[in-house]
Amino acid sequence: MATINFKGKSIIWNHHLSVPYHTLEVLPELGHNSDHANGNLIVEGDNLIALKSLLPRYAGQVKCIYIDPPYNTGNEGWAYNDKVNSPLMREWLDKEVGADDLSKHEKWLCMMTPRLKLLRELLTKDGVIFISIDDNEQHNLRILLNEIMGESNWVGTIIWKNATDNNPTNIAIEHENIHCYARDKTNLPNEWKSKISDVKEILVNIGNRLVEKYDDDSQLQLAYAAWFRANKQFLAPLDRYKYIDRGGVYTGNQSVHNPGKEGYRYDVVHPVTKKPCKQPLMGYRFPEETMTELIKQKKILFGDDDTKIVELKLYANEYSDKLQSVIEMDGRLGAYELRDIFPETTKTFDNPKPSYLIKQLVSFVVSKDDYVLDSFAGSGTTAHAVLDLNKEDGGNRKFILVQMPEDSPQDKDKNICRDVTRERVKRVIERNEKQPAQTKMDEKKPEKVGFEYKRVGVAIDPESMLSGSLPTYEQLAEYVYYLATGKNIESKKKIDFASSFVGQDKSVAIFLIYAQDWEKLGKMALTLDIAEQMEQKYKDVEKIVYAPACYLDEDYLDKFRIKFVSVPYNLFERVK
Repeated sequence: MATINFKGKSIIWNHHLSVPYHTLEVLPELGHNSDHANGNLIVEGDNLIALKSLLPRYAGQVKCIYIDPPYNTGNEGWAYNDKVNSPLMREWLDKEVGADDLSKHEKWLCMMTPRLKLLRELLTKDGVIFISIDDNEQHNLRILLNEIMGESNWVGTIIWKNATDNNPTNIAIEHENIHCYARDKTNLPNEWKSKISDVKEILVNIGNRLVEKYDDDSQLQLAYAAWFRANKQFLAPLDRYKYIDRGGVYTGNQSVHNPGKEGYRYDVVHPVTKKPCKQPLMGYRFPEETMTELIKQKKILFGDDDTKIVELKLYANEYSDKLQSVIEMDGRLGAYELRDIFPETTKTFDNPKPSYLIKQLVSFVVSKDDYVLDSFAGSGTTAHAVLDLNKEDGGNRKFILVQMPEDSPQDKDKNICRDVTRERVKRVIERNEKQPAQTKMDEKKPEKVGFEYKRVGVAIDPESMLSGSLPTYEQLAEYVYYLATGKNIESKKKIDFASSFVGQDKSVAIFLIYAQDWEKLGKMALTLDIAEQMEQKYKDVEKIVYAPACYLDEDYLDKFRIKFVSVPYNLFERVK
């Protein structure tokens, strides 16, 4: 496998391991309907620190990640700002990366590497990541992703044709790239299908309206036929859906044919001619009993006579599409969306992506209860896409957005996360509440939708703790459990401050003797009484106990099968 070498690679390759975990502080005044957040989260702060801080709660939990990092064009105003203990990196700090910067590719790769490594840890076993990029860095990114994600986990690269370039040039650049990688490609389904389609939604809506308006079936078909003729040119690729009945708009589909090999052979009698209909070349793909049941359900379409092969009735609301390698969509749609959401300003954010683009990607990958994460959240387009997707199909997908507060070092008074990201998500939620979905769904939609708003807080490290910045018991409990097991706590309800019990993973129980109070903390320790209580309840189970001090000798620790870890000094050693 080809690898990529760049200045700073040896320094940065494992930097994500040394990034300290931080608390994530809730800012209730910036949340929206936070009682109904249901997992939706916006995090304000440096995305490298935020991603590390999300691990104790979300490692292995995110089904789909979409990111739109800086394209490194030299005109974006981004600067390298990771605090790495290296003279080279310190020299780069907070200096804007311009087009004439000879080390711009190295800086970009050093910025992306630790973030990609943390993003990989957040993915589920069958999770995928989509990354938008243009030709400035797409070749470097592809090789870097091969190293981090694994070359065998490359799913594909989507070409997004988003512009028409009429400028004088050798080659008109009219596209961007979207690389897609899996956490483990062997866990992906053989085929992705999506039921999300603008044309599908139009057909479903017109069908619902006409069914409600006309009681007579012949009038219903005449009305739809007139509408279909007038609009057929706009209905590709669903321009064969020219029929309607009480179930909605439908078409005939040749999926009764058996593909590739000899199928089932039997007669299907035409209802008018009473003769057997022509059979598919390779026979039918399902047995006669299934065909009989489909005919009873009126799901089989017959031709004018028996010379036509029967077709399977396919309703518009059953349509599903494949994810194409080329997507044509006007790149200006993202800016138009923001203009509609923020009518009071002419320009809210540079180069926002259309929400429909991300909605398309997400719809192929996630189920209705999955997490979707964007750590370069920008104007909040990913949350917009998730909210609209849930609105359309009654899903309960959750978004996690991470965004820096400032747009650039030169514009420190502008808090993008609060003024744009959060505000857009809030307005989309309010708009969706006022404009309920038009499609019919069986699922019961939640009454309200909201999100929590958090900010990257203090580091959970000895220096910060000794200076008086103490995390809450729950924050530290989540962290030590993840540190000891590499897993998330399944239920916070099991955390018991009184008994110091945090959780159990197989045959290992985790305990934390701690309080968010220096005066109390100085008096807390693992004592014989506490150890005996632990042993009584968790007999013959290995125990890892985090505490400020230990009053037991090695013999007692061995007797009770306890591994002691001091807080804060040895807190960050993974216990084996």
